[in-house]
Amino acid sequence: MAADLKLNDSSLPLRRDVKLLGKILGEILVNHGGSELFDKVEKIRLMCKTLRADFDQEIYDALKEEISGISSPMRKQVIRAFSMYFHLINAAEQNHRIRRRRHYHLQDDSVVQPASIESAVVALKENNIKEDRIQNILHTLSLELVITAHPTEATKRSILEIQQRIAVILKNLDHPLLTNREQKKLEESLFNEVTILWQTDELRHHKPTVLDEVRNGLYYFDQTLFDVLPEIHQEVANCLEKNYSHSSWEVPNFLRFGSWIGGDRDGNPNVTHDVTWETLERQRRLVLKKYKNVLVDLMKRYSHSTTRVEVSEVLLSYLESQEDLFLSEEKKWPVKTEVYRRAFAVMIERVKQVGKSDLGYQSAEELLEDLSIINRSLNQHHPAAHELKTIQKLIRQVQLFGFHLATLDIRNHSGEHEAAITEILRKVRISDNYALLSEEEKMEILQKILLDPRPLLLLNEDYSAETQEMIKVFQMIKKAHDEFGKRSISVYLVSMTKSPSDLLEVLVLAKEAGIYRLHADGILESHLHVAPLLETIDDLSAGPKIMETLFEMPVYRKHLQVLGDQQEIMLGYSDGSKDGGTLTANWKLYKAQIEIHEMAKRYQIGLKFFHGRGGSLGRGGGPLNKSILSQPAETIGDGVKITEQGEVLSSRYLLEDIAYRSLEQATSTLLLAAAHVSKERAHGQLREPDWEKAIEEISSVALAKYQSLVFGDSDFLTYFTEATPLRELGDLNIGSRPMSRKNRGRFEDLRAIPWVFAWTQSRQLLPAWYAAGTGLASFASKGEQHLQLLQQMYVKWPFFQSTIDNLQMALMKADITTAKEYLTLVEDAAIAERIFNNILEEYEKTKAILLKITGDNELLDHTPNIKESVYRRNPYVDPLNFLQVELIKELRKQDVPNDELLTEVLLTISGISAGLRNTG
Repeated sequence: MAADLKLNDSSLPLRRDVKLLGKILGEILVNHGGSELFDKVEKIRLMCKTLRADFDQEIYDALKEEISGISSPMRKQVIRAFSMYFHLINAAEQNHRIRRRRHYHLQDDSVVQPASIESAVVALKENNIKEDRIQNILHTLSLELVITAHPTEATKRSILEIQQRIAVILKNLDHPLLTNREQKKLEESLFNEVTILWQTDELRHHKPTVLDEVRNGLYYFDQTLFDVLPEIHQEVANCLEKNYSHSSWEVPNFLRFGSWIGGDRDGNPNVTHDVTWETLERQRRLVLKKYKNVLVDLMKRYSHSTTRVEVSEVLLSYLESQEDLFLSEEKKWPVKTEVYRRAFAVMIERVKQVGKSDLGYQSAEELLEDLSIINRSLNQHHPAAHELKTIQKLIRQVQLFGFHLATLDIRNHSGEHEAAITEILRKVRISDNYALLSEEEKMEILQKILLDPRPLLLLNEDYSAETQEMIKVFQMIKKAHDEFGKRSISVYLVSMTKSPSDLLEVLVLAKEAGIYRLHADGILESHLHVAPLLETIDDLSAGPKIMETLFEMPVYRKHLQVLGDQQEIMLGYSDGSKDGGTLTANWKLYKAQIEIHEMAKRYQIGLKFFHGRGGSLGRGGGPLNKSILSQPAETIGDGVKITEQGEVLSSRYLLEDIAYRSLEQATSTLLLAAAHVSKERAHGQLREPDWEKAIEEISSVALAKYQSLVFGDSDFLTYFTEATPLRELGDLNIGSRPMSRKNRGRFEDLRAIPWVFAWTQSRQLLPAWYAAGTGLASFASKGEQHLQLLQQMYVKWPFFQSTIDNLQMALMKADITTAKEYLTLVEDAAIAERIFNNILEEYEKTKAILLKITGDNELLDHTPNIKESVYRRNPYVDPLNFLQVELIKELRKQDVPNDELLTEVLLTISGISAGLRNTG
């Protein structure tokens, strides 16, 4: 730990846990590898720690020699020891977050945890925000979080589950009334769990299938989200009732979860229409199982008897008509006076039969109606001041999750739709080669087809396999609407949207499946939102014009009217950043939102922006609440949708307390931001024109700097592929999707995920910060008032503050000394030296200007917990980086692949991922 790091007193219990876990790991190393293994790991650890406190070239050279001298099989055990340490730290840090939350809850009412829902409501009251305005804000709030299978979670689920159990044991060890016997029992359990962790294989032996990814995604709904989401809504209601006690509050369902897993077919040939259908069935099976379990529990609890209370006539009438209709004699509740139990028996049977027979509920709305009958009856005889929250929680769950659990988005590449439409139009003799037509000609043909009630398609077998699959996807969506309800699939996303025809093509395909249907009498049905995904810098700039063209088009405008004049627009953070650098991409994204928002307002069209943020800083990652704040203030009321990807899922939603805290912070931020916006809008000011002018200038300079290296240097791609473990990442088996869209080895086809992942592994983290320093420093160098303006922007503008803080985090996690070791992997030393010096110069420039803007002495001074976490981890990541370089060097010399060497490289990749957390 660096000498100048001031330890945070609140982290003392965390350091105690880390010390305990480290001691256990040490015992396990001795048990499994003898004192030789323990001594080797301890020697390396102490050398790294010493170097981090005070760099010494002699110790550094001795460390490298020590590491390069380790041979297999001990080398593998050393790698595993350092990797294991991060899994343990991660569990300890998660428990510490829970501990800090509990600490606030144990205080008196005057102490409120920052960024809690209560803190937001208290702030609303202190700012004299009236009840009617809050109720209006609640009805405009919308936050949808979408889980994805993007392959950045390098940690196996079995490892994550062990981490979860370790965190729970650490939490139980904090109990103040623990007896000595209970403590010893818990410590023994902790030792056993760490032992199991050591004895568990941390690498996947096979690439996960799409359905494996579906199973992993459903785990979070099963373990945490099903219960946490209604509790967040209830907490909002509780805090409002406590602080505004004279009002009656209605809290709408503003927070939901969706999914891409099993629906995202962009570049993934493994996501077929059959796989998507199986995904929907698995989602329904899980949610029905959850409902059945809750209903069984309620049947045990609600033992009220009509000999003691008077229930509603509607309930008695319900039982009279429903019991004989849906239950055989042996399935009926035997005690006639226990009417709620009799009703629950009917509901349990009908839930069991959903999707199996006509006896099952045909929709979630039917189940809601039955629950409402019980709830209204309970309200007749239960004290009004003490409502039975258990039945209300279930009602909220059914409202949130329906029979589909999570809305499944479908995504595909615009080129795939164009190819299918080209073949279809050639077969039916409308156009010989649609793909070669101008945009105007394409739009004219597509509009004519959409305005014609007649079908277009021939029989499916007349088309190629690819086009047949495309047609089957849309037929599957229609079938899903009929089977699971229209909320099961409501949005179709078009990747790489470059023109209006990209969206019209999807509507034509929807028309042929009956999802979009123009009747002969002119009445239009349309049941699928079509959303553009604007990704590259050019597409973001073109986005407003693309949407305006569509809004001006009568056929598209009518489609929107049927859908309530709502348009979803997805913004891709990954490809824009890969294309133009993180600072430019973030500004272009921000600017596109403002322009599209203002334009849509003129057409009286409501928007929902869907932010495709990754887990890593180079792909728009960062804390969820900061992500919400960093968007244009005026778009808060439009509805917010954000992807939750890769390792973000386990870090936020593995443990119920952490899931609650993450969603609480997001809700608190959303509430305050919405209230602030309505106040600022009333004054006609949301941000200063000078700020926008400044960031425009900074972005332009940063873009030129970024592209001069990434696209302007002919040796850059060579440097990237050789000075990072990019080649080896494909063997890590962390996702069902290929690393490139096409197997051509071109930069344009490389996905943003391996691009960011590889840079992170080599500790350069280039996509997360490169070129920002040149842009900011260039602007600041024009005079003291320019620097003062940047400082003002950092204090007053959430977007700029979030940008600067994420840059600080990126520089903190990057490590130039360690990164320099990767230069030895580049065959041409001159290329390596030249490009690395460019990166080093930009790193120093970026760090210097960030500190001037924030006024801090060191990076992340304003977030001591995060800073301490990075310091805590660094000495343990370093050995893995050194070992990775040695192993890759050796592996790449082999004419025949060496499986043992590759396994060791993959272990270092997994360990570094666990150490740095938000890696891809």
